[in-house]
Amino acid sequence: MLFGRIGNGGARRRLAAFCLALVCVLGVAAQTPVTARAQVEITAPSAILIEASTGQVIYEKNADEQRSPASITKIMTLLVTFEQIQAGKANLEDEILVSEYASSMGGSQVYLAQGEVQTLDTMLKCIAVASGNDASVAVAEYIAGSEEAFVKMMNDKAASLGMTGTHFVDCCGLTTSDDHYTTARDVAVMSRALITEYPEVFRYTQIWMEDITHVTRQGSSVFTLSSTNKLLKRYPYTTGLKTGSTEKAKYCISATASKDGIDLIAVVMGAQDPKARFGEAQTLLTYGYASCRLYRDDAPPALPVLEVKGGLEDSVNLAYERDFTYLDLEGLNFEEIQKEIQLPETVQAPVIQGDTAGYLVYSYRGVELGKNGILYEDSVEKADFGDYLRFAFQSWLFS
Repeated sequence: MLFGRIGNGGARRRLAAFCLALVCVLGVAAQTPVTARAQVEITAPSAILIEASTGQVIYEKNADEQRSPASITKIMTLLVTFEQIQAGKANLEDEILVSEYASSMGGSQVYLAQGEVQTLDTMLKCIAVASGNDASVAVAEYIAGSEEAFVKMMNDKAASLGMTGTHFVDCCGLTTSDDHYTTARDVAVMSRALITEYPEVFRYTQIWMEDITHVTRQGSSVFTLSSTNKLLKRYPYTTGLKTGSTEKAKYCISATASKDGIDLIAVVMGAQDPKARFGEAQTLLTYGYASCRLYRDDAPPALPVLEVKGGLEDSVNLAYERDFTYLDLEGLNFEEIQKEIQLPETVQAPVIQGDTAGYLVYSYRGVELGKNGILYEDSVEKADFGDYLRFAFQSWLFS
């Protein structure tokens, strides 16, 4: 017998009550989603973990503390460069002539020689894979004419992203100046902008090793780029992004990973050694994937055509602003998420394309989770007196 012989009625009743309570507890546990929200321990002085599509913070520690970033500065260098490519002001096949100044950069480098020519595509590999300071400066000079002018572009971009705890003085992070600083939160912000706006960056950051060819007056030679991001071999979901280290900054990383449709960004700053940097980034990513699920609305409600009053057109089409996602850290039942379209019955002309007409609101058990903008798909001009006369004439003519 499981519990042995029960000798009296009182004991049997107590056992029955215990078993009933146990069944109830197990039943509730079976129906309740379980999330791994155990506290994570990070020894680095500053860190943050966010989900990329929503920007939601999952974990943070001293995330607004200003620190020297070392080579994770190059995340902004890459972001500004990809922005210029998208704007048509640079092309991956463009040939970049290496200046004496660029070739003189110390620290991590790919040993570009003065007068050497490499394509922008190759230079991006040198920056993203091997963290080449010389390649970073060469690209900065090509894009903006000088490193100083490029750094201004970096700071302008940081300001536009709301990176209030950041200021750059170079494009590679080699400087030891106290005026060159950022925060873990700001690193996450620029990392998120880079990977969401320009996912093609992963074509570079996922390279483990690749050869490039130096062609100089002394002839040609093969140089092997080797990734500074050891997580590519240690953590199977790694997609990037950038490491950095100097005596002042210690060891830093912005690590990106993708698993089950969820992209996470883990930033660790000021770790004491490379092992701690990679280990704690992996700890954060593992914690994140154990703690969260991503809700994606792949089937939002069909939108109506909105009636327009006083316009040259009597209606306007609508479109959703974006794909809606919500990061769940509480174990919600996604089937219970409710959607409500909030729109006026009519709108008065003029209507401007891209302006907000209303919202699709998402809620769970009466609590709002978020909302997605509903935009005007077209513009509708306001009708004047002459337009009304024309409408009346057309109506009479075809009646």
